[in-house]
Amino acid sequence: MRLTQALGKGTGLLGFGGKTAASGRDSRALLAHALGIAPDRLMIEHDREVSDNEMAAYEALLHRRLENEPVSRIIGRRMFWGRDFKVTPQVLDPRPETETLIEAALQAARPARLLDLGTGSGILAVSLLAEWPDATGLATDISPGALAVARANAEVHGVADRLDLAEADWWDGVEDRLFDLVVSNPPYIAQGEMAGLAPEVRDHDPEVALTPGGDGLTAYRAILGGVRARLAPGGRVMVEIGPTQGPAVSALFTTAGLENVTILKDLDGRDRVVTGIGPA
Repeated sequence: MRLTQALGKGTGLLGFGGKTAASGRDSRALLAHALGIAPDRLMIEHDREVSDNEMAAYEALLHRRLENEPVSRIIGRRMFWGRDFKVTPQVLDPRPETETLIEAALQAARPARLLDLGTGSGILAVSLLAEWPDATGLATDISPGALAVARANAEVHGVADRLDLAEADWWDGVEDRLFDLVVSNPPYIAQGEMAGLAPEVRDHDPEVALTPGGDGLTAYRAILGGVRARLAPGGRVMVEIGPTQGPAVSALFTTAGLENVTILKDLDGRDRVVTGIGPA
Protein backbone atom coordinates (compact mmCIF):
# COMPACT_ATOMS: atom_id res chain seq x y z
CA MET A 1 0.00 0.00 0.00
CA ARG A 2 1.22 3.49 -0.85
CA LEU A 3 1.67 6.06 1.89
CA THR A 4 -1.15 8.24 0.54
CA GLN A 5 -3.48 5.24 0.52
CA ALA A 6 -2.56 4.38 4.11
CA LEU A 7 -3.18 7.94 5.18
CA GLY A 8 -6.56 7.99 3.47
CA LYS A 9 -7.53 4.74 5.14
CA GLY A 10 -6.53 6.06 8.55
CA THR A 11 -8.37 9.34 8.08
CA GLY A 12 -11.49 7.51 7.01
CA LEU A 13 -11.31 5.10 9.95
CA LEU A 14 -11.03 7.92 12.46
CA GLY A 15 -13.82 9.87 10.81
CA PHE A 16 -16.11 6.86 10.76
CA GLY A 17 -15.27 6.27 14.41
CA GLY A 18 -16.43 9.73 15.46
CA LYS A 19 -13.10 11.59 15.40
CA THR A 20 -14.07 13.67 12.39
CA ALA A 21 -12.92 17.09 13.66
CA ALA A 22 -9.24 16.15 13.73
CA SER A 23 -9.17 12.95 11.70
CA GLY A 24 -6.71 14.25 9.09
CA ARG A 25 -4.30 15.78 11.61
CA ASP A 26 -4.41 12.77 13.92
CA SER A 27 -3.97 10.21 11.15
CA ARG A 28 -0.92 12.09 9.83
CA ALA A 29 0.70 12.23 13.26
CA LEU A 30 0.05 8.55 13.90
CA LEU A 31 1.26 7.42 10.48
CA ALA A 32 4.48 9.40 10.84
CA HIS A 33 5.01 7.82 14.25
CA ALA A 34 4.36 4.31 12.91
CA LEU A 35 6.85 4.90 10.09
CA GLY A 36 9.43 6.52 12.34
CA ILE A 37 9.63 9.70 10.28
CA ALA A 38 8.89 13.37 10.94
CA PRO A 39 5.32 14.42 10.02
CA ASP A 40 6.61 16.88 7.43
CA ARG A 41 8.18 13.95 5.56
CA LEU A 42 4.76 12.49 4.72
CA MET A 43 4.26 14.88 1.83
CA ILE A 44 7.78 14.32 0.52
CA GLU A 45 7.52 10.54 0.73
CA HIS A 46 3.88 10.33 -0.37
CA ASP A 47 4.63 7.62 -2.91
CA ARG A 48 6.63 5.28 -0.66
CA GLU A 49 5.45 1.75 0.04
CA VAL A 50 4.08 1.02 3.51
CA SER A 51 4.97 -2.52 4.52
CA ASP A 52 2.53 -4.93 6.11
CA ASN A 53 4.30 -4.58 9.46
CA GLU A 54 4.22 -0.79 9.26
CA MET A 55 0.53 -0.87 8.35
CA ALA A 56 -0.23 -3.16 11.27
CA ALA A 57 1.58 -0.80 13.63
CA TYR A 58 -0.33 2.16 12.18
CA GLU A 59 -3.68 0.43 12.54
CA ALA A 60 -2.89 -0.40 16.17
CA LEU A 61 -2.25 3.29 16.83
CA LEU A 62 -5.48 4.26 15.09
CA HIS A 63 -7.48 1.89 17.26
CA ARG A 64 -5.91 3.39 20.37
CA ARG A 65 -7.10 6.79 19.19
CA LEU A 66 -10.58 5.38 18.60
CA GLU A 67 -10.54 4.32 22.25
CA ASN A 68 -10.16 8.03 23.15
CA GLU A 69 -6.47 7.96 23.90
CA PRO A 70 -5.04 11.36 22.90
CA VAL A 71 -2.51 11.42 20.07
CA SER A 72 0.06 13.04 22.32
CA ARG A 73 -0.24 10.13 24.74
CA ILE A 74 0.14 7.61 21.94
CA ILE A 75 3.24 9.19 20.40
CA GLY A 76 4.64 10.49 23.70
CA ARG A 77 5.12 14.12 22.76
CA ARG A 78 3.28 17.39 22.25
CA MET A 79 4.16 20.59 20.39
CA PHE A 80 4.03 23.66 22.60
CA TRP A 81 5.24 27.19 21.76
CA GLY A 82 7.06 25.83 18.73
CA ARG A 83 8.93 23.09 20.61
CA ASP A 84 8.45 19.36 20.92
CA PHE A 85 7.91 18.24 24.53
CA LYS A 86 8.00 14.75 25.97
CA VAL A 87 4.79 13.73 27.74
CA THR A 88 4.16 10.61 29.80
CA PRO A 89 1.30 9.30 31.98
CA GLN A 90 2.96 11.12 34.92
CA VAL A 91 2.24 14.61 33.55
CA LEU A 92 -0.60 16.74 32.27
CA ASP A 93 -0.91 16.82 28.51
CA PRO A 94 0.01 20.43 27.61
CA ARG A 95 -2.87 22.47 26.21
CA PRO A 96 -2.58 25.15 23.50
CA GLU A 97 -4.48 27.56 25.80
CA THR A 98 -1.51 27.60 28.15
CA GLU A 99 0.47 29.48 25.51
CA THR A 100 -1.56 32.52 26.64
CA LEU A 101 0.59 32.61 29.78
CA ILE A 102 3.82 32.28 27.80
CA GLU A 103 2.85 35.11 25.47
CA ALA A 104 1.93 37.39 28.37
CA ALA A 105 5.14 36.61 30.25
CA LEU A 106 7.30 37.40 27.22
CA GLN A 107 5.61 40.78 26.88
CA ALA A 108 6.46 41.72 30.48
CA ALA A 109 9.80 42.62 32.05
CA ARG A 110 12.45 39.93 31.64
CA PRO A 111 13.20 38.25 35.00
CA ALA A 112 16.60 37.21 36.32
CA ARG A 113 15.12 34.25 38.24
CA LEU A 114 11.75 32.56 37.73
CA LEU A 115 9.79 29.96 39.67
CA ASP A 116 7.38 27.45 38.11
CA LEU A 117 5.17 25.84 40.78
CA GLY A 118 3.72 22.45 39.82
CA THR A 119 5.77 22.24 36.64
CA GLY A 120 4.52 18.90 35.29
CA SER A 121 6.28 18.36 31.95
CA GLY A 122 8.18 21.62 32.44
CA ILE A 123 6.54 23.46 29.57
CA LEU A 124 6.33 26.83 31.32
CA ALA A 125 9.82 26.96 32.80
CA VAL A 126 11.54 25.36 29.80
CA SER A 127 9.73 27.50 27.23
CA LEU A 128 10.46 30.73 29.09
CA LEU A 129 14.11 29.93 29.77
CA ALA A 130 14.57 28.99 26.11
CA GLU A 131 13.30 32.47 25.21
CA TRP A 132 15.36 34.19 27.92
CA PRO A 133 18.96 32.91 27.61
CA ASP A 134 20.20 35.02 30.54
CA ALA A 135 17.52 33.91 33.03
CA THR A 136 17.65 31.04 35.53
CA GLY A 137 14.81 29.21 37.19
CA LEU A 138 13.45 26.71 39.65
CA ALA A 139 10.68 24.26 38.73
CA THR A 140 8.89 22.25 41.40
CA ASP A 141 6.42 19.41 41.50
CA ILE A 142 5.08 17.00 44.09
CA SER A 143 5.62 14.10 41.67
CA PRO A 144 9.11 12.62 41.15
CA GLY A 145 7.87 11.16 37.87
CA ALA A 146 6.84 14.59 36.62
CA LEU A 147 10.20 16.05 37.62
CA ALA A 148 11.96 13.37 35.59
CA VAL A 149 9.94 14.38 32.52
CA ALA A 150 10.66 18.07 33.14
CA ARG A 151 14.37 17.29 33.45
CA ALA A 152 14.34 15.42 30.13
CA ASN A 153 12.58 18.31 28.39
CA ALA A 154 15.01 20.82 29.88
CA GLU A 155 17.93 18.79 28.53
CA VAL A 156 16.43 18.46 25.05
CA HIS A 157 15.83 22.20 24.80
CA GLY A 158 19.19 23.24 26.18
CA VAL A 159 18.15 24.88 29.45
CA ALA A 160 19.04 22.16 31.97
CA ASP A 161 22.09 24.08 33.18
CA ARG A 162 19.86 27.05 34.08
CA LEU A 163 16.91 25.18 35.59
CA ASP A 164 16.91 23.69 39.08
CA LEU A 165 14.28 21.07 39.87
CA ALA A 166 12.89 20.32 43.32
CA GLU A 167 10.25 18.04 44.79
CA ALA A 168 7.95 20.40 46.67
CA ASP A 169 4.32 20.72 47.76
CA TRP A 170 3.69 24.29 46.66
CA TRP A 171 5.89 26.40 48.99
CA ASP A 172 6.90 23.49 51.21
CA GLY A 173 10.31 22.58 49.78
CA VAL A 174 10.97 25.75 47.76
CA GLU A 175 14.37 27.35 48.32
CA ASP A 176 14.42 30.42 50.55
CA ARG A 177 15.13 33.15 48.02
CA LEU A 178 13.29 35.78 45.99
CA PHE A 179 11.95 35.34 42.46
CA ASP A 180 11.21 37.99 39.86
CA LEU A 181 8.51 35.89 38.21
CA VAL A 182 6.28 33.16 39.64
CA VAL A 183 4.21 31.13 37.18
CA SER A 184 1.91 28.15 37.63
CA ASN A 185 -0.67 26.07 35.81
CA PRO A 186 -2.07 24.32 38.89
CA PRO A 187 -4.89 21.78 39.13
CA TYR A 188 -8.08 23.87 39.05
CA ILE A 189 -11.02 21.71 38.02
CA ALA A 190 -13.67 21.47 40.71
CA GLN A 191 -14.40 17.95 41.94
CA GLY A 192 -17.98 18.18 40.73
CA GLU A 193 -16.82 18.94 37.18
CA MET A 194 -14.60 15.90 36.79
CA ALA A 195 -17.32 13.54 35.55
CA GLY A 196 -18.16 15.91 32.71
CA LEU A 197 -14.66 16.06 31.26
CA ALA A 198 -13.89 14.55 27.87
CA PRO A 199 -12.58 10.98 28.20
CA GLU A 200 -9.30 12.07 26.55
CA VAL A 201 -8.73 14.25 29.62
CA ARG A 202 -10.51 12.41 32.43
CA ASP A 203 -9.08 8.98 31.62
CA HIS A 204 -5.53 9.93 30.62
CA ASP A 205 -4.33 12.98 32.56
CA PRO A 206 -3.18 12.39 36.16
CA GLU A 207 -6.07 13.26 38.45
CA VAL A 208 -3.72 15.13 40.78
CA ALA A 209 -2.82 17.44 37.88
CA LEU A 210 -6.48 18.11 37.05
CA THR A 211 -8.25 18.73 40.34
CA PRO A 212 -7.36 19.65 43.92
CA GLY A 213 -10.87 18.58 44.92
CA GLY A 214 -13.57 20.82 46.34
CA ASP A 215 -14.19 24.07 44.51
CA GLY A 216 -10.99 23.89 42.44
CA LEU A 217 -9.38 26.91 44.13
CA THR A 218 -7.23 25.14 46.73
CA ALA A 219 -3.99 25.46 44.76
CA TYR A 220 -4.51 29.19 44.21
CA ARG A 221 -5.06 29.71 47.92
CA ALA A 222 -1.80 27.89 48.65
CA ILE A 223 0.19 29.74 45.98
CA LEU A 224 -1.10 33.21 46.84
CA GLY A 225 -0.95 32.57 50.55
CA GLY A 226 2.84 32.35 50.41
CA VAL A 227 3.87 34.24 47.29
CA ARG A 228 4.62 37.63 48.84
CA ALA A 229 7.38 36.15 51.02
CA ARG A 230 9.19 34.84 47.92
CA LEU A 231 8.44 37.61 45.42
CA ALA A 232 11.13 40.18 44.66
CA PRO A 233 10.05 43.85 44.82
CA GLY A 234 7.98 44.58 41.74
CA GLY A 235 7.97 40.88 40.83
CA ARG A 236 5.16 39.38 38.79
CA VAL A 237 2.82 36.43 39.42
CA MET A 238 1.00 34.68 36.55
CA VAL A 239 -1.32 31.67 36.86
CA GLU A 240 -3.54 29.79 34.46
CA ILE A 241 -7.19 29.51 35.47
CA GLY A 242 -10.37 27.81 34.40
CA PRO A 243 -12.68 30.01 32.28
CA THR A 244 -15.10 30.74 35.16
CA GLN A 245 -12.50 31.38 37.86
CA GLY A 246 -11.29 34.87 36.95
CA PRO A 247 -13.18 36.84 39.62
CA ALA A 248 -12.39 34.40 42.45
CA VAL A 249 -8.68 34.11 41.62
CA SER A 250 -8.37 37.86 41.07
CA ALA A 251 -9.79 38.39 44.56
CA LEU A 252 -7.12 36.07 45.97
CA PHE A 253 -4.44 38.10 44.16
CA THR A 254 -5.77 41.30 45.70
CA THR A 255 -5.99 39.77 49.16
CA ALA A 256 -2.34 38.71 48.80
CA GLY A 257 -1.39 42.36 48.28
CA LEU A 258 -0.67 42.14 44.56
CA GLU A 259 -1.29 45.16 42.37
CA ASN A 260 -2.40 45.72 38.76
CA VAL A 261 -4.36 42.49 38.88
CA THR A 262 -5.50 41.61 35.36
CA ILE A 263 -7.45 38.78 33.72
CA LEU A 264 -6.19 37.77 30.27
CA LYS A 265 -8.25 35.90 27.69
CA ASP A 266 -7.15 33.05 25.43
CA LEU A 267 -7.67 32.96 21.67
CA ASP A 268 -11.22 31.66 22.16
CA GLY A 269 -12.11 34.71 24.27
CA ARG A 270 -12.24 32.81 27.56
CA ASP A 271 -10.61 33.97 30.79
CA ARG A 272 -7.34 32.04 30.95
CA VAL A 273 -4.62 33.83 32.97
CA VAL A 274 -4.56 36.08 36.01
CA THR A 275 -1.51 38.32 36.53
CA GLY A 276 -0.46 40.66 39.31
CA ILE A 277 2.60 42.61 40.44
CA GLY A 278 4.10 42.80 43.89
CA PRO A 279 4.79 46.15 45.56
CA ALA A 280 8.07 47.76 44.50
